[in-house]
Amino acid sequence: MGKDSFQTTSKTALGGIVAALSVVTMFLTAVIPTLTYALPAVAGVLLVIMVIDVGKKWAFGVYAAVSLLSLLVLPDKEAAVMYVFFFGHYPIFKAILEGRFRRVLLWILKFLLFNVSVVLAYLVIIYVFQIPFDEMEEYGKWAVLGLLVLGNVVFVIYDIALSRLITLYLLKWRKSVRKLLRFK
Repeated sequence: MGKDSFQTTSKTALGGIVAALSVVTMFLTAVIPTLTYALPAVAGVLLVIMVIDVGKKWAFGVYAAVSLLSLLVLPDKEAAVMYVFFFGHYPIFKAILEGRFRRVLLWILKFLLFNVSVVLAYLVIIYVFQIPFDEMEEYGKWAVLGLLVLGNVVFVIYDIALSRLITLYLLKWRKSVRKLLRFK
């Protein structure tokens, strides 16, 4: 087996492992329904390994596979949609954006990506999957805006936590992952 095919095999194996762990994490939303947003976020964090060690193209492939499987087989469609529309692709776009833009423009782009993604996700949840948003009527017309503002606060915390997890992976875990998969 040549070096190139060995590397491709290792990349494929890592992609399969990350995809499997992501799908299992997504399935946990059926067991622990209160984690409808947290578990897709964790599944998305797993893509960091793909982005760093294999590349963004491979990470997009794993994201696509997990997205498709989540939409097809996951009982919690809201969690699946949140993964597809935000948590699954955000670690990849974060890697793309962070090396190219200054801090202020970077945060504007991140907030734009988050808000567009979340609004589109909820439109799909409400109008495609017909999951009612009844709670909003109870809390009044400003509830949607309030939730979006709160979502932006949580997004900042998520982004900072993701950055710290990336640093932790690079400093502590990457060497073990690469050794396990025999990456050079």
